[in-house]
Amino acid sequence: MTKLICLPYAGAGASVYRPWRTLSTGRLEAVPIQLPGREEEYGAPFYATIAAAAQDVATRLLGTVGDEPYAVFGHSFGSILAYEATQYLVEHGGPLPEHLVVSGSVSPRHREVRPVSADDDEQAVTDLKAMVGQDIESLNHPELRALLLPVLRADVQLLNAYEPAPRAPLPVPLTAIRGDADAMVPVPQWRDWSTFTSAAYRELEMSGGHMYLADDWALVWKTLEELL
Repeated sequence: MTKLICLPYAGAGASVYRPWRTLSTGRLEAVPIQLPGREEEYGAPFYATIAAAAQDVATRLLGTVGDEPYAVFGHSFGSILAYEATQYLVEHGGPLPEHLVVSGSVSPRHREVRPVSADDDEQAVTDLKAMVGQDIESLNHPELRALLLPVLRADVQLLNAYEPAPRAPLPVPLTAIRGDADAMVPVPQWRDWSTFTSAAYRELEMSGGHMYLADDWALVWKTLEELL
């Protein structure tokens, strides 16, 4: 059985992948990785740099998979964490994933700075909705907004400061996925992921926008099972 390490999008924690936990089979098991500062790790310091995040994520996933085969999936912010954690493993002797799946993200060199207000919550919500290109229901509720905005701001700030180092392509098969109506992930910049692997490369487009996976968790899981 292959473990699928799942890394969340900005502002989210491991629990967003709960639907995949219930869909796991003897062939593929969803294993969400928690990030500091959210859910059961609420109050823990957020990552200061992508490099620190990559090292911590790599450590967490290795502690989870042990000697078992595994693949890595990340969506949006999680895609960058997945890529950088895999690069960390390459540079430090692995063991490497059997497959890397990057979802809802342009390639690292095409990341754009996306400002989010640091001191005006209403403006921050407007900024975030404009960034994603759709409503973010959880931010419409004051109590949830108070919990989520600090995490979202920290994650966006981390991405805005991210400058990928020039490296050799990963020796790991890579699949890039996007929603076919995702204005946040233009096709040319998305297809540039092909240059980030020296192994097999594949592209998949799913119906939907930036958060296409939340529209039909079961369909995306079935797609991943067939892929992996």
